[in-house]
Amino acid sequence: MRVFQLTSEATPFAKTGGLADVAGALPGALERLGCEVTLVLPAYREVFARGLPIEPTGLRFPVTLGSRIHEATIFSCQLPQAASRILLIGNDHCFDRDSLYGGGEDFADNAERFIFFSRAALELAARQPEPVDIIHCHDWQTGLVPAYHKLLYQEEPTLSRARTVLTIHNMAYQGRFWHWDMLLTGFHWRHFHWKQLEFYGQLNMLKAGIVFADKLTTVSPTYAQEIQAAPGGCGLEEVLAGRADDLSGIVNGIDTDTWNPCTDPHIPRHYGAEDVADGKYTARVALAARLGHAAPDERPLVAFVGRLAEQKGVRLILEMLGRMAGSGLAHVVILGTGDPVLEESLKTVAAAHPDAVDVVIGFDETLAHLIQAAADILLMPSQYEPCGLAQLYAFRYGTIPVVRATGGLVDTVVNVTDQTLDAGTASGFVFDEFTSAALEEAVRRALAAMQDQARWARLVGQVMAQDWSWETSARHYLDLYAQAAAASPAAVPAID
Repeated sequence: MRVFQLTSEATPFAKTGGLADVAGALPGALERLGCEVTLVLPAYREVFARGLPIEPTGLRFPVTLGSRIHEATIFSCQLPQAASRILLIGNDHCFDRDSLYGGGEDFADNAERFIFFSRAALELAARQPEPVDIIHCHDWQTGLVPAYHKLLYQEEPTLSRARTVLTIHNMAYQGRFWHWDMLLTGFHWRHFHWKQLEFYGQLNMLKAGIVFADKLTTVSPTYAQEIQAAPGGCGLEEVLAGRADDLSGIVNGIDTDTWNPCTDPHIPRHYGAEDVADGKYTARVALAARLGHAAPDERPLVAFVGRLAEQKGVRLILEMLGRMAGSGLAHVVILGTGDPVLEESLKTVAAAHPDAVDVVIGFDETLAHLIQAAADILLMPSQYEPCGLAQLYAFRYGTIPVVRATGGLVDTVVNVTDQTLDAGTASGFVFDEFTSAALEEAVRRALAAMQDQARWARLVGQVMAQDWSWETSARHYLDLYAQAAAASPAAVPAID
């Protein structure tokens, strides 16, 4: 099966979030299952700055955007030990910039940039020597691709049998732009309609993908249900509910080579399930030195690693620390960057409790790995969480997550009870209400469970034995591709 995977970012080329990890890892996993995968993404300035073996292909072609014509220049890259073919679409006007989407504010012409990328990607697919079976798109940046395929490219010989799949990573980001950007798309104005591309007077690129794609996926089964109702659907819940038969949730995998305490170059001592206590103690010594402490704290280590945002529940952590920081029950370390108000509030708490709270503003890959290895408990009190990866990383390192029951956290973390522990399914501490009191109660349950060392060691052993590799997720995608290829193209809502 030939798969064209289109994404606005992918590791190791360009990254702003979890989308890049998914798009970077999935092609290799699919290749190992027998697919022939071509990964296509923009040739950003950042891509060339990474020193990767990128070569021009000599292929150039024009792409029409309204009354303008942009030229697409195609580059290729072959990564060591990677069978997937990687093609990059270059255009200096669109992609030679100092960030992917904008700095403090989005670039004003992001509609133009990703309309260009979407159409250029289909032009590139149409120029392939062999027919394409599946065009797999990711998020709003490629949301127009299924619409282009059905409305403008269905008759292309290499694309006539293709089916489109759209993966939604986060419903909060939809690619909404003013209506006059329709002129850039090349679509007739009759498609600017509430049943197709229009959303409250705006062009909505994610909605276009939801309406026109043959199959829809999101990054966990629970999130697939949540987005079919308010507030999870962010205004598109009725559109998604109308596509319920074509919508499925597939939990993301993780890179088990990068996140592996047995081989991790970022931690001072490698360890596995048989010597996890020794490995964690050595990591804790190194972490204490990194944070400027003379010796590691003997209290349990509770950690948060991620974006400092309301959605991630950081406000709940702040409120909990206001009550617990002076209790002497635990030491807390927080690594992240994001909302300036939350950053300052966390610094204030750390300054008031230097013996109990450490806060590092910014992102540091080595420190992120070191904290996962050293911590006993990882906090993920998210308001919503499409999938979540940090809890899966935590499992690998024998770190027990405390999570709110939402999205992918529900699908990956089983609440610790006597019954689930005996059944071998327990993997963390789960709470329901999005309140600091509910978070605190779950943290106190976890800290109390640590008092029974044998029971805690049993829990740690169970989570470290779980398999969240990409091979498992890729099999689900392969099954979905086969269903899409065997079915007739999905019908598009008719315009009245």
